[in-house]
Amino acid sequence: MKRVMILGAMLLSLAACETIEGAGQDISKAGSAISQESREVQSEM
Repeated sequence: MKRVMILGAMLLSLAACETIEGAGQDISKAGSAISQESREVQSEM
């Protein structure tokens, strides 16, 4: 039983790591898009 609980905890922590990594990538892409838009607006001024 203890072995199953440890395995479950390891799987949950791995899934959380992947989720956090994906969120970080999404936030980075959003920041890049905002930066690009601001550059375009500044060049049009």
